[in-house]
Amino acid sequence: MTASSYYDNPLIDRYASSEMSTLWGPQRKFSTWRRLWVALAEAEAELGLPITKQQIEQLRAQVDNIDFEKAAQYERKLRHDVMAHIHAYGDVCPAARPIIHLGATSCYVADNTDLILMREALALVHARLVAVIHQLAIFAEKYRDLPCLGFTHLQPAQPTTVGKRACLWTYDLVQDLTELEHRLVQLKARGVKGTTGTQASFMHLFEGDHAKVRRLEQLVAEKMGFAASYAVTGQTYSRKVDAQVVDVLSGIAQSAHKAATDMRLLQSRKELEEPFEADQVGSSAMAYKRNPMRAERICGLARFVMSLQSSTAATESTQWMERTLDDSANRRLVIPQAFLAIDAILLLYRNISSGLVVYPQVIARHLDEELPFMATEAILLAAVASGGDRQDLHERIRRHSQAAAAIVKEQGSTNDLVERLAADPAFAGIDLTGTLDPTKFVGRAREQVDEFLTEIVAPILARYPEALRQSAEIRV
Repeated sequence: MTASSYYDNPLIDRYASSEMSTLWGPQRKFSTWRRLWVALAEAEAELGLPITKQQIEQLRAQVDNIDFEKAAQYERKLRHDVMAHIHAYGDVCPAARPIIHLGATSCYVADNTDLILMREALALVHARLVAVIHQLAIFAEKYRDLPCLGFTHLQPAQPTTVGKRACLWTYDLVQDLTELEHRLVQLKARGVKGTTGTQASFMHLFEGDHAKVRRLEQLVAEKMGFAASYAVTGQTYSRKVDAQVVDVLSGIAQSAHKAATDMRLLQSRKELEEPFEADQVGSSAMAYKRNPMRAERICGLARFVMSLQSSTAATESTQWMERTLDDSANRRLVIPQAFLAIDAILLLYRNISSGLVVYPQVIARHLDEELPFMATEAILLAAVASGGDRQDLHERIRRHSQAAAAIVKEQGSTNDLVERLAADPAFAGIDLTGTLDPTKFVGRAREQVDEFLTEIVAPILARYPEALRQSAEIRV
């Protein structure tokens, strides 16, 4: 069977970046296993075990020199991936073969590697998230003043501004960023805990010296870039950690899905448009189409990530006693793919937000169609101030409003409420045109944009200037 005959994962082939795909690739994974074996040997030697400098140097020299075919041959024979890689490592480190994996269990390399990779993947997601927040902030500032029709229940409601609406999308991501930063700080190493988490094998190696076993764990954690290890584990670190990490990714997906859905709805109203390239085809049948395919792709990928939340929860809840192996196959699928999909989502989100096209005249037309109804309270108050009877005026506005609504709905005509009121003597002398200024109906929307960007977004961007230089290129 040729390579092209196999199923290709679209997350890698179409959507995610090379950085995220490489991070979860086999070279990175198994090189990290070897670095963990080096760290363990170094720490054990520092604490007095008979491990030579030559053995450690040999291990270091072969960290990235992995014979994957040889490892696969060993695994087919042994039916154990860790043992297969121990043998493959030992083949190129013959002097060190006797001390590779000394005192450890499989989860020493597997779990610690997963935590290392999740930490780096979260850091990449963090940078992507800040980059999207930056682009949305630019957009919000640019359109802080542009009034648009607000919606509740997907029905016309009080006006807002385009910039204020973008702040809603941005604030969701700001809250996701807070959760992500919390999880990054909380991540620890699994450490050197042994087969059931009791460290019995290391107590044997160090002849019952508790202080040395504790120091061994701290040394290994520090060598792999962690300040500490989880206080207690079974054979594995608690799978609650996986659930918490995927919860963060799901939260980002939820935010992206909401914003992308808003964009799709607004594109259907022709109020804004995602980037559309000169040679891009919207439909194979309808040549005129400009489909919102990028926003749609965000929604599709986001639903996938959100669905993975239940998988990590189920895995955590079914880890019997000190562990069961039914987590293994599930985690190989769920954790990398959750990160790959979020990576793709954030690349798309930044691409869209950096190139959104706004159509102010369409927005103004849609607002004008509804604004007369929204202005009726202001018109009523102005007429009362001119000496009119409030109850009589209210009834007149009610009748005129219903008549205007009827011709809009039944005849498809334009809203003529203002003309009806102008023809009614009860409203003579009222500046009806002045009451229809949309900027009078947006409340503090513009000021809220300024305050949000200054007080919330600006400090984030100042803390992470390197994230603003990221590329927003999408692959397909």
